[in-house]
Amino acid sequence: MSSSETERPSGADSSADPAPDALPAVAPQLRALRRQASLTLEAAARAAGLSPAHLSRLETGQRQPSLPMLLALARVYGTTVSELLGETVAERDSVIRAADMEPTAAGGWTYWQAGAPGRGMQALRVHVPHGSQGDIVRVHPGEEWLHVLRGRLRLRLGDTTHRLAAGDSAHFDSLTPHRIAAEDHDGVELLFVHTLLQSPTAALCLGPTPGDLS
Repeated sequence: MSSSETERPSGADSSADPAPDALPAVAPQLRALRRQASLTLEAAARAAGLSPAHLSRLETGQRQPSLPMLLALARVYGTTVSELLGETVAERDSVIRAADMEPTAAGGWTYWQAGAPGRGMQALRVHVPHGSQGDIVRVHPGEEWLHVLRGRLRLRLGDTTHRLAAGDSAHFDSLTPHRIAAEDHDGVELLFVHTLLQSPTAALCLGPTPGDLS
């Protein structure tokens, strides 16, 4: 697979890429966390399933990362999406109030932090619009659990496609190639929990993480 296929799913609209300054805090934060983890650009990109050129563009602000990319990089660096975005929390509270959940957009998805940062798991409430990132397949270490709050979800695990309605859940090993997409034009809203690697080099111990598959 070529690097262009890895970086963008087929049918993606290049106009969706924001201006270089759309997420000013992300680019320097990505670079700082990679250096803090003592990873080269090539090693970090391989572990996250990206090409070095694409990761370089993310670090220089020439490309906006999608939410799946942020999740993959958070695992590689042993951190959270919040830290990647430069968000800080004064205290690690056990209770997260709805009024304190600020929406964040990434790659067409909208998500709200539903858990405290710095934990072994990360909890998100996610809205996936119809047609957004539906062609991206992910493979990485860890576990994922999701619960459909509203709408219908198409979940592909390996060679099997599942259709989940509101109230349905799925719990799977993230090394199983997986893909999610909204079935309805109004999109789908999910509760999403995934495990975070505690060591920045843990993914490398498992070998190179496969990239996006078509």
